[in-house]
Amino acid sequence: MTNRRRLAFLAGAAVAVLLYVEANAIAIALESRTPSVSVGTVSRGRLVHGKRLPSRGANFRAYSSLGLALGRNTVNDRVRDAVVAAYAELRDSFPEGRFVYGECGWPRGGRFRPHRTHQNGLSVDFFVPVRGEGGAVTTLPTGPLHGFGYRWDFDSTGRAGTLVVDFDAVARHLAALDRAARRRGLRIALVIIAPEYRRALTRSRRGRDVLARLPFMQGPAWVRHDEHYHVDFARA
Repeated sequence: MTNRRRLAFLAGAAVAVLLYVEANAIAIALESRTPSVSVGTVSRGRLVHGKRLPSRGANFRAYSSLGLALGRNTVNDRVRDAVVAAYAELRDSFPEGRFVYGECGWPRGGRFRPHRTHQNGLSVDFFVPVRGEGGAVTTLPTGPLHGFGYRWDFDSTGRAGTLVVDFDAVARHLAALDRAARRRGLRIALVIIAPEYRRALTRSRRGRDVLARLPFMQGPAWVRHDEHYHVDFARA
């Protein structure tokens, strides 16, 4: 390969990587400003004028660049605004917190494998905030080797190796999300998390308040929600 061809190849590869990494920002810039419409239910529905969540912010990031490139971070515009506003509130009230959001839905909604819901733009997965050795705040690794975050296996106390679930941060996030949703004409219709983690939340006043205010699924879901908690929204 000549030097000219090598340079052309490297330049092309760099452009491809840039487009891949920034695909979400490009898609957001091209989105219609028409308000979203969620049709049907979270388990049998579709989404009109869906909007993507941003890739990252001061205290949060998305779970996967590949997921973003495919558009698997799309929600109703009011859900998007509530999610971003909750992170903004936590940035000021809980500056040490770091958060990761997971799968949402397709730009047009519909069947979203392997999930049973996430079909009409009103469902979002959030990975559990974690602390590492010495209680240091960190974020859950969500690369391909960890199933984009969904392959972690936390025990009944919220531990996986050196990582431990920060249940206070979970409660802070859900409370902020609830407030942000209500300001936008939404409510949290359902929270799914591992049953034993509901007991862990009762150990703090903030956790007990969240449990009393929000509708948590009673009993186990079809898959154990230990590495993430699932939130369904609905009109208030």
